[in-house]
Amino acid sequence: MVLKYLIQKEFLQLRRDAFLPRLIVVFPIVIMCVMPWVLNMEVKNIVVDVVDNDRSTVSKQLVHRIEASRYFIFNGQKATYKEALADVETSKADVVVVVPPRYGRDLKNGGTPQVLIAANAVNGTKGAMGAGYLSNIVTQNVSPAGIGQALSTLYLYNKNLNYKLFMIPALMGILMMMLCGFLPALNIVSEKEKGTIEQINVTPVSKWTFILAKLIPYWIIGLLVMSICFVLAWLVYGITSAGNLALVYLLAILLAFIFSGFGLIISNYNETMQQAMFIMWFFVVCLMLLSGLFTPVNSMPDWARATTVVNPMHYFIDAIRTVYVRGGDFASISHQVATLAGMAAVMDVWAIWSYRKRVTN
Repeated sequence: MVLKYLIQKEFLQLRRDAFLPRLIVVFPIVIMCVMPWVLNMEVKNIVVDVVDNDRSTVSKQLVHRIEASRYFIFNGQKATYKEALADVETSKADVVVVVPPRYGRDLKNGGTPQVLIAANAVNGTKGAMGAGYLSNIVTQNVSPAGIGQALSTLYLYNKNLNYKLFMIPALMGILMMMLCGFLPALNIVSEKEKGTIEQINVTPVSKWTFILAKLIPYWIIGLLVMSICFVLAWLVYGITSAGNLALVYLLAILLAFIFSGFGLIISNYNETMQQAMFIMWFFVVCLMLLSGLFTPVNSMPDWARATTVVNPMHYFIDAIRTVYVRGGDFASISHQVATLAGMAAVMDVWAIWSYRKRVTN
């Protein structure tokens, strides 16, 4: 009964807050409707200069292929490589393609003429991918029939290579981390600063009851926001879960337990909002960047890959993509579920142990 009234008190405080209810509504909309478009690793709109030293029918065909590609912005043909390089140096172009003399004749005679691709690699990803796209176009122009016969590609699970399908499940994890970790921690520290937490400390309310009353509202809000995310993914992108949604909710609940415990630990060891926000934000950024959200874990250095062993976001993202994108069953994510459950137990026990009912004089 006491827990019920304390939970009601928390919801009343949330409703009276001028900022939090708006944040809870706006945050998932921004994350789901804006971030998938921004956090897109696909490189487009690469500005290309072409230097055609051959001007044959075959070289013109190559130029038209580049001009028609949706990945490039054709910046026109330049008379010399030096002129095209000047565009790169002044950021008017990203890549230069130089077609050698006798390009068409060498191809007709069975030769392999060397096409130069000079890419601005200040942005390494953009430069490498732009050069890669152009290499494919040049190769197809050299031997369009041979390429089609020798190569057959089948994309599994994400046939259209939709990057949003890859990102949206992981973004749900960020929402749970922020709502169930950040907000409870700041709420408790805020009460410390205001002195209102002392009114609870002098009552016979057990710390178990107090902690549950602080966390349950945010767990409910987190699951409600997850449900809103499913609807938005379906309405905006036409994306639905390939697997059982119950498994997705199970993963979300475990992640909520972990980060609510983590947020409570932060609040137990800090007395001001500034300290709690700084420490929480530091860990949140590190956990996100080292989780595999943006960069595949196997592409990380050995020392960074070793940190993913204790990173709950890594297990959550791996598991939710398995269920949401691949349609995996419980057996396929049992390892991640067991690990998340273990982390939740450790975090919550630590959070309860570190909380002390104390009154300042």
